Amino acid sequence: MTTDRGFLGVTPPIATSESNEREKEVTVTLMDELRRQNTFESEEEARKREIVLGRVASLVKKFVRTVSMSRGLSEAAATAAGGKIFTFGSYRLGVHGPGSDIDTLCVVPKHVSRDDFFEVFEPMLMEMEGVSEVSGVPDAYVPIIKAKISGIPLDFLMARLALSSIPDDLSLRDDTLLRNLDERCVRSLGGSRVTDEILRLVPNVQVFRDSLRCIKLWAQRRAIYSNVNGFLGGVAWAMLVARICQLYPNAIAGAIVSRFFIIMYRWSWPQPVLLKQIEEGPLQVRVWNPKLYPADRSHRMPIITPAYPAMCSTHNVTASTQMIMTEEFKKAADIVDKVIVGKAAWSELFSKHDFFHKYRYYLQVIASTGNADLQIKWAGTVESRIRQLVMKLEYVDSLTLAHPFIKGFEQILYCLTDEEVRLVAQGEISDAVLKRKKEEIEGKEGGGVVYSTTFYIGLSIEPKQAGAVGPRRLDISYPTQEFTKLVRVWEKFDESSMSIVVQHIKSSALPDYVYDAGERPQKLVQKRAKGPSKSSNTSPDMPYTKRRRSVPFAPRFPGALIHLSSRRPFLFVSARAGPRTPTIATRRGRARTTCRCRCRPWSKLRVRSRPKTRWRSGRRNCHLARTLQSPSPTAPR
Repeated sequence: MTTDRGFLGVTPPIATSESNEREKEVTVTLMDELRRQNTFESEEEARKREIVLGRVASLVKKFVRTVSMSRGLSEAAATAAGGKIFTFGSYRLGVHGPGSDIDTLCVVPKHVSRDDFFEVFEPMLMEMEGVSEVSGVPDAYVPIIKAKISGIPLDFLMARLALSSIPDDLSLRDDTLLRNLDERCVRSLGGSRVTDEILRLVPNVQVFRDSLRCIKLWAQRRAIYSNVNGFLGGVAWAMLVARICQLYPNAIAGAIVSRFFIIMYRWSWPQPVLLKQIEEGPLQVRVWNPKLYPADRSHRMPIITPAYPAMCSTHNVTASTQMIMTEEFKKAADIVDKVIVGKAAWSELFSKHDFFHKYRYYLQVIASTGNADLQIKWAGTVESRIRQLVMKLEYVDSLTLAHPFIKGFEQILYCLTDEEVRLVAQGEISDAVLKRKKEEIEGKEGGGVVYSTTFYIGLSIEPKQAGAVGPRRLDISYPTQEFTKLVRVWEKFDESSMSIVVQHIKSSALPDYVYDAGERPQKLVQKRAKGPSKSSNTSPDMPYTKRRRSVPFAPRFPGALIHLSSRRPFLFVSARAGPRTPTIATRRGRARTTCRCRCRPWSKLRVRSRPKTRWRSGRRNCHLARTLQSPSPTAPR
């Protein structure tokens, strides 16, 4: 497909020449490497996907028929109401691999509501043979139901058209189908319409698919393939590759990949990436326009969908994730340059990320419940809001970057006592609980099973300024408190059965499950220097001063995690506390607190002596003292 101007895209091609012999050679080696990396699915799995999609198509028709009859339609009219599925995303683009999910759009007539989709279709899906891990997220930006059918993951979206019936030969390319639809339905339809439009706007579909398969694998290995966490999703990566294909219409996959990283690293953001000119349609729907809408001007890396109405597919990108992706573009460009000249292999491009080796401090966001099905929904809700926590962390002084990891780590923990359940819900998991098997708790009273999903955010702290003395303070209590409030307002949140914990952790204390075998770095044992000097200060102009010890200046209670040292910054996290828990701030040997019983500040504490707590109003009647002895209200029962 070409335009009247003779080329695809919004600008003429950069080069129309054919690829040279060296580019053809590296393309052959690239395809060999992609096969070694197991990015192509087998014929057996392809047939299995077709069977699953056939079952889903029948289920959607049954769903529409059931709802139609509940609305009072006759059996004949309910059957004629139809219902149809459309695939989009990587499966429709032809770049899916083993284990990839299938993005599926369920198109229904006007008398079927979105509530029916979650209240009728979701239970029907659960009852279907071979279905597991069904989880609906109705409050998402694009409402979605996730499930696995015969081991194949599927993401279901719904769009309700202003039609009384859905024929089997329905095409979604007609813009008038968007008439009288709400924004959620327009966004749901956009996935299928955008995918089809991308395939029409590339000069060579096979070259596009080979190039996209490479870029997709690279982004997954480097942990930057996740729209929900502020990186780019599958559609955004596809549009970037399609744009490079437009700029080099006669290039093959190896050349496209080489130019992709160079151009993306040098791209002048927020200059948008467009596959065609933005169209103004006749419908009263919002089209991406930074001149008109302030929210559109705030997009950091706008990649605009080619189907009407044009939307930004990368509105989730934050300042931190943009910095991370730009750094990865630069690294990849250097590697591919070496591949082209024969000084490196393609396997180096697909090396694993170093997220858990990169930072000294991390945040753990732990979502837990006592029910497996409930945990899927709860963890999905928490994950969908991680980006909000990242954005709040970016405003913290001395914090240069907040790096979210693209997936959570799931655990099933078996507890013998209610106390162990409470501690696990607070993120305090002992080695005994980690190693315990299911058989060890069977037939015993108390305790139970806790389902936990842990998300990680790497924290990059700016270097200490020259000449600065004393401890540095990194207070992230406000972002974490606001985040926990945000997830707790979920309409299905139940404090008695759900828990959310945010706590900081050093890299040396990261659990083993975040590393592959042999990946965990060895702990360095520092030997004390022998000699009369007890200070690290070696300057002869400075007097000898004994190094100040790290002292806990406040008792630990559920809701505060404090570390204070003269040698390194300390983190103050308050996210597990209930609404009555007081706020504590510490600095240089002094701790202060206030609570509802109006206690006066603690007396000044001496660093070298044992900390003492003296309450002028009496410790026994103080609310904080009661908080220290009461169990956490967030522990699942």
